[in-house]
Amino acid sequence: MTLTAPGCQMGMMITQEIQDKLLGIPGVEDAAVEIVWDPPWTPHMMSEAARKQLDLDD
Repeated sequence: MTLTAPGCQMGMMITQEIQDKLLGIPGVEDAAVEIVWDPPWTPHMMSEAARKQLDLDD
């Protein structure tokens, strides 16, 4: 996964929450969440509905 910015202080918490959710799925015994920076995040990675909700233009 990627974050909106390398300095995002929520990164570790988001990563842990995702890992916890994955491990809560029946049959999932292991999960590793990796933060990557390529490709860099842009608002176009958001769904159209999310962009509209935040009033972001295309």
